[in-house]
Amino acid sequence: MGRTIIEKIFAAHSEDEAAPGKVIWLELDVRTARDFAGANVVKRFREAYPGERVSDPRKTFFTFDCNAPANTIAYAQNQQVCRVFAREQGIKVYDVDSGIGSHVLMEEGLAFPGATVVGTDSHLNILGAVGAFGQGMGDVDIAFAFRYGRTWFEVPHTMKVVVRGHYEYPVTAKDLTLFLVGKLGARGALGKAVEIYGDQVEALDMAGRITLCSMATEMGAIGAFLPPSEHLWAFVEEATGRRDFSYPTADPDAEYIQELEFDVSGLKPLIAAPPRPDNVYEVSELEGERVDTVFVGSCTNGRYEDIRLLAEILKGRKVARGVILKVAPATRRVWGRLLKEGWLEVLYDAGAIITHPACAGCAQGQIGMTGEGEVQLSTGNRNFPGKQGKGPTYLCSPATAAASALFGKITSPERL
Repeated sequence: MGRTIIEKIFAAHSEDEAAPGKVIWLELDVRTARDFAGANVVKRFREAYPGERVSDPRKTFFTFDCNAPANTIAYAQNQQVCRVFAREQGIKVYDVDSGIGSHVLMEEGLAFPGATVVGTDSHLNILGAVGAFGQGMGDVDIAFAFRYGRTWFEVPHTMKVVVRGHYEYPVTAKDLTLFLVGKLGARGALGKAVEIYGDQVEALDMAGRITLCSMATEMGAIGAFLPPSEHLWAFVEEATGRRDFSYPTADPDAEYIQELEFDVSGLKPLIAAPPRPDNVYEVSELEGERVDTVFVGSCTNGRYEDIRLLAEILKGRKVARGVILKVAPATRRVWGRLLKEGWLEVLYDAGAIITHPACAGCAQGQIGMTGEGEVQLSTGNRNFPGKQGKGPTYLCSPATAAASALFGKITSPERL
């Protein structure tokens, strides 16, 4: 019997049989903790393993991205607890100037095809974009991973999703992602890995791959995996200086618990209305609703290509009177490229607020929150009540965000 992608990754990192439903020990290439829950990881480590060392400081990292720089005493204290522990243990810290931890791991070549990575980030399965297994876990589990360099995991069953047809701009990877989230629902892939195929999927640039994999959590999935592409290999080579990784691919006779096909021919720009990411509509169905705040960034849409698209649409224009446009590049590297190429100046001239690289709008407080009745459009991945403030939040693409910021109401980019 052939193996799926996640079964191959697990088999390469375990002496146990990597069969669906079996609980196995998994050796880890990387273990991380972010500023959110990082201090608890340190606390659990010191309680459970007093005076002991992490198993391999070269594979252990802290990433500060939830509240960067800290704007509360609690977050500042948590970050400092992690810094002190890191100095004691010889652990590298990607501090508050680095950006979103999962993106930094990919840019630094620490997450690579076939790798196993765990951390305290619920969206660490975004690493499927580079063919890696990423998984968020609790502080006790991560403390154990710090100490022993391994974890236990139940091998998940795998769903296969095939995307047929093609779409045209202004439909983007975010619209494809919302389409799949809407079709599968929040529990449609619960506890499963998802392999997503199709010509349109293979054509995604690296930013698009990241967008799609970043919302595996919103499908209920353990993670999403895509076929390799030249875009992927160019990114991996820049990050690692190598192309000789063995990218995990499913065997022709791999067994799937479910196989689905969807046709995206004629797909339109989509939007997820409150209160759930799977509450998906065509943007045209909600056009005209007032917008107060627009946020572009997050691990889902904070790449260079995402923010450049926003700037290209806004160039020579101004956001609507009364609309607050907030922009947060995903990483320092992305921020620097946008700066050097002049795109941040374009956004400034259009009236945007540009903040430092981090989770920003998805982390309460970093770039401001919404008040009761304040309507926000976000390119993030979650719109649960209270996630970004008291106001309702809609999820959309950077193109839809740009069009809506210009008109001050929900607007399809088809109108531009």
